[in-house]
Amino acid sequence: MIYLDACATAPLRPGVLQRMIETQDQAWANPSSLHGFGLKASESLERARSQIAANLCADHQDVVFTSGATESIHLALHGLAASCSPGRIVISSVEHPAVSGAAHLLSMSGWDVTEWPVDQLGRVRLELLDQLLAPPTKMVSLVWGQGEVGTIQPLLSVADACRSRGIPIHTDATQVMSQALPSWKQLPVDLLSCSAHKCGGPRGIGLLMTRESHRSTLEPLFSGGGQEGGLRSGTESVVLVAGMAAALDQIECCPPVDLARSGQGIADLRDALRDQLLRDERLTLCGDPKNRLPHHLSLLVSDYNGKPVSGRGLVRCLDACGLAVSSGSACSSGKDSDSPVLVAMGTPVTMRRSSIRISLGPWIEHKLLDEILQRFHAGLEQALSS
Repeated sequence: MIYLDACATAPLRPGVLQRMIETQDQAWANPSSLHGFGLKASESLERARSQIAANLCADHQDVVFTSGATESIHLALHGLAASCSPGRIVISSVEHPAVSGAAHLLSMSGWDVTEWPVDQLGRVRLELLDQLLAPPTKMVSLVWGQGEVGTIQPLLSVADACRSRGIPIHTDATQVMSQALPSWKQLPVDLLSCSAHKCGGPRGIGLLMTRESHRSTLEPLFSGGGQEGGLRSGTESVVLVAGMAAALDQIECCPPVDLARSGQGIADLRDALRDQLLRDERLTLCGDPKNRLPHHLSLLVSDYNGKPVSGRGLVRCLDACGLAVSSGSACSSGKDSDSPVLVAMGTPVTMRRSSIRISLGPWIEHKLLDEILQRFHAGLEQALSS
C-alpha cells in the first residue's frame, strides 16, 4: 500500500517517536508540580516550547499549546469575540469545517458571519477587500492553504489590509506548516492555528500562535488550573509537545512568497506526477495551478464521455489497488454530498462529487512514480467498470 493522503494525516517523522519515548521515560510527571519530578517535566515542556518558538522566529510566550488546530481555531475566534461586542466576522467560503463551525457558533451569539467569495481557482476575490473589511467587520479568519483543492490564499495582502484597519486576523495554517515554517515576527497576522499530526508529529497536540497585544484580551474556552498563560487550562502533555517540537524541527523555514515551491523538493515530485496524470483526458486539475500547496494534487474525474466518476467510489477502488488517497477533505469525506468547497468555486454541479485528492510526503520517492501511475490507472478502470 502506498500512502498518498498526507493532507489528512502524516506518519511520524524520523526521530519523533524516540523523542516521545525518552520524554515519557524522563519527564512523565505533572509539569505544574513543584517537586523534582514535576520540575523536570516543566523543564522539558518549556524547552520544547522554546525550540518551536525558535523555529518560527517567535518568542516562547507566543506559543500556546492546545489539543489541535480545531481547538486552536475555536480559542482564537471565540477568545477574540468574547472581548468585544458582536459585529461581523468575515471568513472565506472555502474554510475548513472547524472555522466555519466556530463562526456558526458565533452567529448564535449575535455575530454576523459573512463568507468571502472565491473565484474558480478557490482564491478569495481581492476586489471585494474594501467592501468586506468595512464596518461592522471586527474579525477575519482566512485559511492559508486550502486542504481540499490546494489553493494558497493571498494571506499577506489580506493581512496587511486588516492591520491597516485595526482588524484582527486569524489564519488556519495547518496545511502550510506541514511543508514550511513562517517567520512569526514577520507575518502580519494576529493569530495562527496548527496541528502537529499533519506535520509528521503526534495527534492530540497543536498550537495557537499569539501576539502580546491579544493575549491579555483573549478569553479562554474553559476555566481550570490556568495553564498556558491562563489561555488553556488542563495538564499539558509533555510527551506530545516534545513530539511536535521534534517534527517541526525537520521542516524548513520559508518566506511566504515561496510557499508554492517549499517542502524540500516535494513540489518537483508532485509536478512530475501531475504531468503524467494529466495526460489522461479524463482527469482535470482543480484549484490554482501555480499558487498551491507544494505536495498537493486535486483532480476532477470523468469517463471519456465526460460523465463524472464518483470520487468516493474511486477512492475505494484505488485502495483495492494499493493507493491510499481521499475524496475531498478527510474531515468531511464521510459525507455523500456535494463538496462545499467546489460549490463555492462554481464547479459544475455534475462534477461536485467527482474530486479526489492526492497529497505526498517525504516518504514518497521518484522511483515510486511509475508504480503509483500503474496502480492509479488500474483503480480508475476498476471504478469505471463497477
